[in-house]
Amino acid sequence: MNVYDSDRMADVLAPLGYSPSSDADDADMVIINTCHIREKASEKVFSELGRLRKWKEARRRDGHNATIAVAGCVAQAEGQEISRRAPWVDVVVGPQAYHRLPALVTEIDPAARNARIDTDFPVEDKFDFLPEEHTPRGPAAFLSIQEGCDKFCTFCVVPYTRGAEYSRPAASILEEARRLVGAGSVELSLLGQNVNAWRGQSPDGGEWNFARLLRALAEIDGLKRLRYTTSHPRDMDDELISAHADIPQLMPYLHLPVQSGSDRILAAMNRHHTRDDYRRIIDRLREVRPDMALSGDFIVGFPGETDRDFADTINLIAEIGYASAYSFKYSPRPGTPASTDENQIDETVKAERLASLQQLVSAQQLAFNMEKLGTVMDVLIERPASRDGQKAGRSPWMQAVHFPATSGEIGAIIPLRIVGAHQNSLAGEPVDSNSVEMKTA
Repeated sequence: MNVYDSDRMADVLAPLGYSPSSDADDADMVIINTCHIREKASEKVFSELGRLRKWKEARRRDGHNATIAVAGCVAQAEGQEISRRAPWVDVVVGPQAYHRLPALVTEIDPAARNARIDTDFPVEDKFDFLPEEHTPRGPAAFLSIQEGCDKFCTFCVVPYTRGAEYSRPAASILEEARRLVGAGSVELSLLGQNVNAWRGQSPDGGEWNFARLLRALAEIDGLKRLRYTTSHPRDMDDELISAHADIPQLMPYLHLPVQSGSDRILAAMNRHHTRDDYRRIIDRLREVRPDMALSGDFIVGFPGETDRDFADTINLIAEIGYASAYSFKYSPRPGTPASTDENQIDETVKAERLASLQQLVSAQQLAFNMEKLGTVMDVLIERPASRDGQKAGRSPWMQAVHFPATSGEIGAIIPLRIVGAHQNSLAGEPVDSNSVEMKTA
């Protein structure tokens, strides 16, 4: 979502003459777009702002413009603190107000020692004020359809930084999707803090659920692939699960966080689902789509987590089998209920548990990749690879695939035989057009 928001900030600033720069030393403005999910994010922001202070001073000595903006969830949560600790920052803008960046930039007073701050949750829908895209998004593009969260997990700061759940109207989503496809994107990843909780106004004034929106998007001519993230188990209903069987554009890969395998910890997290609820969802998904691969999120060392609770998480991971996963040590976030829990876990214990969990997940990821050796799969060519003579793309299961640059053009979806499997990527080669091949997707 931050990638999407960063692209849209570039779009809103384009009328002022700004365009993205690949080199900060030559830029007139630097925007730090931030996330507040983890504790170290804030300190990383202040560390970067210290470096940018020197950049700003050097640029202005040479007679150039030099504007610093902080955007995103750290800006939302700590706007006044940013202004106090880093008075050389010119603009602080929250994730619901970045459509106001042009006005904030034009109001900057170079002589002032305080930032222009906008961290309101505006009544108006910011998406109504965003312009059409100015820069191409490439073959695979992000599309934000839902923001905010009403779940109030006890560890999570999102409801306080992104606000209540909001679903964009379907007509607005479909219009942006058609523009992206018309500009060359063949894969869309739908984004939301709780993307499968989307319930929005339909084009005829009624209401659609998320599955109905997916079916409408799949009708767009030229759209070859659909993905969505991040999902919540509570919103994986039967209609959405059935969509994975019926919509060929939906890729067989789903990010479905569970956070813990312990029912006791899930209750303490206010997740409103159990271990068995989660397993039943996975069983139904694999029933309608046997090649479905999963990724997940896991928090270790949540307040009060015992060795038995952690063992339940390890057992669930072993039972489900993941193609990849994100895992973290519990990090207290200010203002969240869990941050005041007296049963905080020792950092050494957290580190040991995290290492153990990541070892298991890494082994599962490598095994999943190794299973693809010798198969033929359709790969979307996304970009030139860092290694000369190669291009890079994505498999249906989100694996990075590298292959000879002569295999096809960027934006094409081509069959490749997998000849190498590594921890984080696959190696492919073109399929001989004269041979008969069996494809896995």
